[in-house]
Amino acid sequence: MLTADEFYLIAHNDSRGRAKLHASAAGICLAAGLLGELVLFGRITVSAGNVTVVDRRPPPDALAHTVLDQLIGESQHQLVRTWLSFLGQSAVTSVAERLARAGVLHRQESRRLLRASISYVPIDLNAVAWPATRLRALLDRPERPAVPDALLFGLVAAAGLTREVLWSASPQAQHRLGVLIPALPPPLKELVAHAEAAVGAAVLRGTP
Repeated sequence: MLTADEFYLIAHNDSRGRAKLHASAAGICLAAGLLGELVLFGRITVSAGNVTVVDRRPPPDALAHTVLDQLIGESQHQLVRTWLSFLGQSAVTSVAERLARAGVLHRQESRRLLRASISYVPIDLNAVAWPATRLRALLDRPERPAVPDALLFGLVAAAGLTREVLWSASPQAQHRLGVLIPALPPPLKELVAHAEAAVGAAVLRGTP
């Protein structure tokens, strides 16, 4: 499961698929997760506040391919904060659709009067709970988590969801989390910092 998928499940760990955080915060952090996936795929890098495409070859995931095409097609826009804002508008739905295609979520449409609403509900509650459980277990192990897991920890912290992961963790595990994020590779560390700043700004503005 890719980074944005696991973040989505941590942020929507509910039997009805409801978010556990501010809607704009979810969008921003999922946008950062999608950009982070492209960093991990070796297609982009993040430096000095900019996103730069370094490899135009299509990544193996269809959604990642779509995001990369957007970055290439709008190459005049390079600011990380611009892409977090733009991708954040559709990231929740895009990632939910990817999880639905993977058989993790069920796309449910309901109609009330003249309005239709779409929700994504878990097919297996244990599968939805697994990412948070897995991260909590990683922090109790002596070895350093892999880079994708460290990125996921960073996004969880940026969104203010650490309690969802650390609710039963030891003090040592909480200390390890504080050390892990600053040790991320520079492009991912910067991406997480931008996501955290964007979440803070969105919450202060009261963006829905």
